[in-house]
Amino acid sequence: MLKGISPLLSPELLKTLSEMGHGEMIVLADANFPARSCCDRVIDASGLKIPDLLRAVMPLFELDQYVKNPVFMMQAVSGDKLDEAYMKECREIFGREPEMLERFPFYDLAQKAYAIVQTGETRQYGNVILMKGVIYTE
Repeated sequence: MLKGISPLLSPELLKTLSEMGHGEMIVLADANFPARSCCDRVIDASGLKIPDLLRAVMPLFELDQYVKNPVFMMQAVSGDKLDEAYMKECREIFGREPEMLERFPFYDLAQKAYAIVQTGETRQYGNVILMKGVIYTE
């Protein structure tokens, strides 16, 4: 345990977040996401829901300031609906609107990610991609 660090963040996830460089992406994937076919670096967080994990990650993670939008979510396939309460909760945590991507473009982007965190999130279309920014020090 570390002071000021959420116990939801495993040592492996903390190491991964620290290793990532500017412009690299991490996927917080729902339980149904094909993580292992998208990326070699998969972190198990099967007991966690994505909003809880986002609340733990976001204070430590600078979003990329140099792109139009550093946050991506998957849009619903025709005939399906997004969970609006979930979307609202995520927008509040991000502090912005995510860019919504169709399913297969989302998978294509996920394949470029540094790592995928496979959560226990069971809501459809719960997946999130975050692009890391630069942390400035004096």
